[in-house]
Amino acid sequence: MSSVETTADVVIVGAGHNGLVAACYLAKAGRSVTILESADHVGGAAVSAEVFPGVAARLSKYSYLVSLLPVSIRADLGMELTTVKRSVSSFTPDPLDPSRSLSIPHDNEGELRRRITSFTGNESDAQQWIDFYSRTQRVAVKVFPTLTQPLISREDMRELIDNDQDWNDFFERPIGEVIENSITNDVLRGIILTDGLIGNFADALGEDKRANICFLYHVIGNGTGDWDVPIGGMGQVTGQLETIARSLGVRIELSTPVISIEPHENSVSVSTGSGTYNAQYLLVNAAPAALAGLLGETVPQISLADGGAQIKVNMLLSRLPRLLGGDSLEAFNGTFHINESYEQLQRAFAMAAAGEMPDPLPAEIYCHSLTDPSILSPELQAQGVHTLTLFALHTPHDLFSREVNPYTREDAKAAVLRTLNSVLAEPIEDCLYRDEQGNICMDVNTTVDIENSLGIATGNIFHTPLDWPWAKTSEEVGSWGVETGHPRVLFCGSGAARGGGVSGIPGHNAAMAVMSVSVK
Repeated sequence: MSSVETTADVVIVGAGHNGLVAACYLAKAGRSVTILESADHVGGAAVSAEVFPGVAARLSKYSYLVSLLPVSIRADLGMELTTVKRSVSSFTPDPLDPSRSLSIPHDNEGELRRRITSFTGNESDAQQWIDFYSRTQRVAVKVFPTLTQPLISREDMRELIDNDQDWNDFFERPIGEVIENSITNDVLRGIILTDGLIGNFADALGEDKRANICFLYHVIGNGTGDWDVPIGGMGQVTGQLETIARSLGVRIELSTPVISIEPHENSVSVSTGSGTYNAQYLLVNAAPAALAGLLGETVPQISLADGGAQIKVNMLLSRLPRLLGGDSLEAFNGTFHINESYEQLQRAFAMAAAGEMPDPLPAEIYCHSLTDPSILSPELQAQGVHTLTLFALHTPHDLFSREVNPYTREDAKAAVLRTLNSVLAEPIEDCLYRDEQGNICMDVNTTVDIENSLGIATGNIFHTPLDWPWAKTSEEVGSWGVETGHPRVLFCGSGAARGGGVSGIPGHNAAMAVMSVSVK
């Protein structure tokens, strides 16, 4: 096949949700946009898929809940995405006695007080919880709107927070210290800490404050911190964005992997197997390590702390399992915390840092189909089938990628089954759905699997370590945080400042950066 040469105002590498958001904004502004996607479908990590062949269940394979996608982006682009709050915020068995459990409801302070007091035996624990989250709410309302604005300085962010105690506790001190000083009960402490550890290998008491940064992004979404269920699955997010992009004239080239990128003074050339694409600007919806390789630059080595740190498991259940304590419908409707007390989380971090698989493995699960049965076929719904999503913590890439005695996917599966069964009244294996060939419907993804399937170095779901949402230097103040060192090449994915999660924020900000330069 002969090579072709194509020209566009903007070329975007990667048709994940951020690349699609950037494309929609630019096309609405009259720019010609071409997206190059190596896979045969759009969506990146924000997809729904028939994970188990021949079984009509479309699961959110990698990402699964929505919090950080701004309402403003949905409105700007005309998205009609429906998200639903779960009736239960979280469910946690007592690690010392799994026949006891704590269920925390949504938006019902009286019931919240009753349940926490009943679980801990101390009325003050409920007040500590309420006080703590009233503080995160104050921070969320101030910080979240800045994510879709040009970067401000650290000093301006502190002035915006306008509360010395909140600033010192959430931004200056390790989050573990704050939790220990604010919350007495070990289980309550653990529930809070998990938001600092999703996909993030961090010590709660670490002076690097990695846990603080991750925690911040988990509690500020749309000023509330709520994590909601996308009706129809995560694929609805990218499916809608694809439809909008195509309606605006965006050209999406699937099965078109990029081979190399060559920046010029006033343009950028992108080479693929089928030809060359020339553009005024190139937006990259890929990790910094991937961009370095495409530019022919030295690919940076990624340290243990900077790599991916999670196991993602998708399951289909023939029925919900019975619990040692609590109601299954209530427990699986929210985020079900397993072996995630504060002490267990810190112990798991120490084990993983020493090169061992945590035992017990901290994990959290939830059942999408209880809130949104539409992801299952009518036949599966009639059978009482349900989905189960599990996210395991403190499982860094090094455990699975090291040269000597690496853990395998089977080791990960065994650890997941052990931790699940520690809180169930029956083996989860007895509840797993089987396909027509008799295979159990359990899909285990380690960081190595994510690296291989999505091309994200070390399987880091954030592409690069999360960082504070302000400018690192005075020169960055007023920029959009998408710069790469090449003026015509910008990040539009999770590798940008304020990236990570299904947010569309880096895509929005990259589009704004291109348009602001054009205006000047």
